[in-house]
Amino acid sequence: MSFFEGARPGQRVTHGKASFELPILYFRDDCFALFFAADRRRVEAAMPSDRLHPVMLPDGRTLVGVAAFNYIDTSIGSYGEVGVVVPAVHGHRPAPLVPALMEARYPGFGNLVLHLPVTALTARDAGRGEWGYTKFVADMSFEITPEYQECRLSEGNRHILTLRVARQGLVMADSKPLVTYSVRDGDLRKTTIPQRGTARNALRPQGSFLQLGTHDVAQSIGAFDLSSRPFLSRSYLERSSILPGGVVVERDVRPLDGYRGEEREGAHEVRYGAGRGATQ
Repeated sequence: MSFFEGARPGQRVTHGKASFELPILYFRDDCFALFFAADRRRVEAAMPSDRLHPVMLPDGRTLVGVAAFNYIDTSIGSYGEVGVVVPAVHGHRPAPLVPALMEARYPGFGNLVLHLPVTALTARDAGRGEWGYTKFVADMSFEITPEYQECRLSEGNRHILTLRVARQGLVMADSKPLVTYSVRDGDLRKTTIPQRGTARNALRPQGSFLQLGTHDVAQSIGAFDLSSRPFLSRSYLERSSILPGGVVVERDVRPLDGYRGEEREGAHEVRYGAGRGATQ
């Protein structure tokens, strides 16, 4: 059976400017991410539920991830997205590091979505309306080269962040679902996203970095006291996924509305080539 076989027909839903069929199909994208050590107390203060526990590192710090997605071919069109997430476990306090290694195979594991800017109003309305994702419209410039993948994220002329992930590390097939947590209408929602791809993973990678700007969202990320060097990098050679609706796992949690931004379309620029040779 092919990966997408049986995913349709689906259910049509409408939220704001977005009318689409669930599940959303992502046939091809560029995806890359960095994970950093962060201050435990500051991360815990951002959690919407006392039953949602950040994944700890052996030194008492926790993890924060930044991931970029250049969606090339999907059932709702092409757009860009950047996610700022906290790997976490719902329902019990886990042992250090183990959930990060097992990911979706660990009971209750998922990624709490703190920020999820996108380049299209329809993607924003769909994400906020259906899942409660903290989406806002921003501008993204991707550069995809044989040596690295990079995304510069901004809102107008205000720089939010630049994420660069070098293509290095062990190459492994990845068929684990991507699990997210978000808050909609006071409910904590868990969404399990089947995916299939091939990724390179590297511990303590060289040549990868996150550069934060002066935007309010950048300052909120910087407040977590991220490590100067990434703990882990992940860079997909190829990837496909299926985004269904979520399920409620806890009611009456604290709000997680995120930054709203402006009512506009964003810029989505992509450059494939030899690279500019830029440094941090």
